[in-house]
Amino acid sequence: MRRRDLPEARHRPPLQHAERHHAPPHGVLRGDRAETGVSAADPLPTTRRFRVYRYKRGDPGWRFDPFEVPVGPRTTVLDALRWIQLHRDRTLALRHSCFHASCGTCGMQVNGREALACVTLADPLGSTITVEPLANIPVLTDLVVDMGQVFARFPDEIGTVRMSEKPSRASPPDGIDTYERFEDCIECGLCLSACPVSATSDAYVGPAALAAAQRLLEEPRGVDPERILDWAGDPAGAWRCHVAFECTEACPSNVRPAERIMALRGALAAGRRTVATVTPG
Repeated sequence: MRRRDLPEARHRPPLQHAERHHAPPHGVLRGDRAETGVSAADPLPTTRRFRVYRYKRGDPGWRFDPFEVPVGPRTTVLDALRWIQLHRDRTLALRHSCFHASCGTCGMQVNGREALACVTLADPLGSTITVEPLANIPVLTDLVVDMGQVFARFPDEIGTVRMSEKPSRASPPDGIDTYERFEDCIECGLCLSACPVSATSDAYVGPAALAAAQRLLEEPRGVDPERILDWAGDPAGAWRCHVAFECTEACPSNVRPAERIMALRGALAAGRRTVATVTPG
């Protein structure tokens, strides 16, 4: 099943995030206060209404299920969803792992905006909080999307491990800080979900893949730049971007994929004789 709502370009005021060192402990905790990220020193939690997207294979369609959840000042959206799993509906499916915004597995839409559930505070979000899976990616079940569809868009040359042909001669190139920024990408899929072009084109490779291609050009050891530029110059590549900058606003790691796509276009427009770089910021 695929969500095909076309988001309009919009400026997003930042969601209020939990401090990363306040990540809740792993495992099942005793008592509602602990399970929703509330310590004994915090005020008593208030009840919020969560509207959670539900879909199981074989269902005739998707729906929203309502849940009343106790929320404290430090309760994250992930805390609330785990509380629902423990106390209201154990069939609710979602992905999470690290609890501190480093793995990217808990990406979803919260009140219509892309967010990492583990660091998004629930308290400032209002009395009703709507939680949906990421857009523009096939939904497997409930809040779980098929991330294989995201990884398949990356160029083949961006292998997880790439052996250097001449390790003894390998050295960091000049301007290393320009591509270090992409190393912060946690492959969460938020940029693809926020991208209005991805909502209208299954073929478009998307912001994360194009940012990865630009990173390969900036650190080209063991990679043929012409192959990367051929890939990026495809009609479904860099020129398909409409420069909405939604990907950059949604990115939780400040990778700035929109700026990288513009740099990639510069390399293509320059007759592929030079490589444009992004000034780190």
